[in-house]
Amino acid sequence: MPTRLTRLSAWSRRHHWTAVACWVLLLVGITATAAVVGDDYRNDFSLPGTESQELLDRYAEHAPDQEGDGVTVVVQSADGLDAHQETVTDLVAALEGLDHVAVVQPPSADGGTVTEDGTLGLVTVVLDGPSGDVPTESAHDILDTALSFETGDVRVEATGDLIREIAESEAAGGAEGAGMLAALVILLFLFGSLLAASLPLITAVFAVGTTVGVVALTSHLATIPDYTPPVLMLVGLGVGIDYALLVFARYRSELVHGATREQAADTALDTAGRSVLFAGATVVIALLGLLTLGLASLEGLALAVTLTVLMTMLASLTLLPCLITLFGPRLERRIRHRAERAAAKGREPGRRWRAWADLVARRPVLPLVAAVVVLGALSVPALSMHLGLADAGNDHPSTTSRQAYDLISDGFGPGANGPLVVATEGDLATAETAHAVLADHDGVASATPPQASPDGRLFTSLAFPTTSPQDEETAELVEQLRRDLPADTVVGGATAATVDFADAVAERFPLFVGVVVGLSALLLLLVFGSVAIAVKAALLNLLSIGAALGVITLVFDEGWWFAQPGPVEAFVPVMTFAIVFGLSMDYEVFLVSRMHEEWRRTGDAALAVREGLARTGGVITAAAAIMIVVFGAFVFSPDRMLQQFGLGLATAVLLDALVIRCLVVPAVLHLLGERAWWAPRWLTRSMPTVRVE
Repeated sequence: MPTRLTRLSAWSRRHHWTAVACWVLLLVGITATAAVVGDDYRNDFSLPGTESQELLDRYAEHAPDQEGDGVTVVVQSADGLDAHQETVTDLVAALEGLDHVAVVQPPSADGGTVTEDGTLGLVTVVLDGPSGDVPTESAHDILDTALSFETGDVRVEATGDLIREIAESEAAGGAEGAGMLAALVILLFLFGSLLAASLPLITAVFAVGTTVGVVALTSHLATIPDYTPPVLMLVGLGVGIDYALLVFARYRSELVHGATREQAADTALDTAGRSVLFAGATVVIALLGLLTLGLASLEGLALAVTLTVLMTMLASLTLLPCLITLFGPRLERRIRHRAERAAAKGREPGRRWRAWADLVARRPVLPLVAAVVVLGALSVPALSMHLGLADAGNDHPSTTSRQAYDLISDGFGPGANGPLVVATEGDLATAETAHAVLADHDGVASATPPQASPDGRLFTSLAFPTTSPQDEETAELVEQLRRDLPADTVVGGATAATVDFADAVAERFPLFVGVVVGLSALLLLLVFGSVAIAVKAALLNLLSIGAALGVITLVFDEGWWFAQPGPVEAFVPVMTFAIVFGLSMDYEVFLVSRMHEEWRRTGDAALAVREGLARTGGVITAAAAIMIVVFGAFVFSPDRMLQQFGLGLATAVLLDALVIRCLVVPAVLHLLGERAWWAPRWLTRSMPTVRVE
């Protein structure tokens, strides 16, 4: 009987030119519109209910001119700054005349911004808003103006979010291209044809290119952070190539087994196409689970990546069949020719995977235990993961932001790079009481006297910890100060906000995991009607994700391999969990649906495992290899967040495809036998009938 997907396949054959033209117009039109309209990416790091947010609210009420982000310009001279006072004065005047600069505070011994020996001073530049809202040209003007005052006797460096963003943007680029090139090479080896290898890649490019424009336009209607586009491309390329590959691989398999082009296209869309739909649904569920965290900074990112996944699904089910129709005769000749050559050499498709399945079936307990032990060991470091946000101390030593960070640490102490902002609302007496507590508090190196806001109702002091901003002792100090300081006093600033954000993520992470795992397991239960399959998939996915997070901890938190030691970006674990859990379900649905297809056809549980692995093992391995190279390419990005995403996603896919799907799943299903497909009778009667195959 024809289904909706077979009817879609038939429509694509009849109207392939129309569909391709629509996709081309969609891509060109949206891209051109986005180029004309521009984007409105903006970050929202608001944390309702925290003292960090309360501090920002107080600034907005009493001192709006001090709300903007800051840039710190470090001026050093071995002769002492007094000998170069004219240079410092000219520097301050030049910075004050630039666009998007609200206030410039010169170095002051009374204000604590000049070292005791007088050789190092800090020029504080307050912007008129968040650094992300400063145009690129203005940002470069600020940096270039500051550095232009460096002479043989005066050294000038600059740091701050704005400066770090400039360095990252200049070094960005190339990761996406390298990943796509590597993916093309893998597809070429898999299919033995440049034309066949290009189709999944073309499909992914259309999907991702269109989504980039859609998200840029959507940023005018919703708050989408400025780091969304690279994450969107990272996920979109990997998922887009994979989904198209799954459909095309089934089409190719049907041709090899004697089907006509029309039959092969219908079967591919009606089987692998369904797998793509359900696999994509699990990714969407996992991404939308981020909404349970209640963090505005992640909601826009979740929306954008969800749109990416939906667009890749649409392209795999509509654009790819049209491309197959366009190049059908050439593809068929090359596919059949390669199959005939393999048959002449006695190479049976899936022979090695059948042998592997038989090997696992003979002793399923040993590989199962070994795999679980290895994954468990890799997961252990994740339990001690230090969450935070990277700062200039994690930048490359050659960058001006890192050199400024080191100069400040050497001259003023490690806590000077992340002072705590202590604000008291009320009268001066209360503020002085709070300052007295600060001055004598353990862990505080020094504190500036209270400074009144323009309306005289808010008094602000800077407390300099004895430890660096990323130190765990600094996070403990924030909590202690909040307990010990008088009422109407709040502790905020960038360092305290990082602590609040990390605490919010850690507190809500269990709820997020429960929602995502529960809904995904329910979807698998509906698809396969098996309790064991749903529970097994949830547990194994948790194990592979834990191992990936453990690797992230070892590399970035402990400083193994190539990374500067430092905290793991606070939102990387939740984003990694959401994306990896969804992608893991992709392979689960594709592999188990083929096994379920054989089980329903033959009723032989062992045969179902062997044939399902034989027919999908090669494709899953190739799909995983593509994702690994696409994600792994981002490890070479200058952005630490993207490095962590790339390593985490590549590691998780590697472990999931090679260890989980090709070793643990066959072992578990062999041990369960027919019980793998069991569900209580009352449950099967109450559930709707949903079949991927």
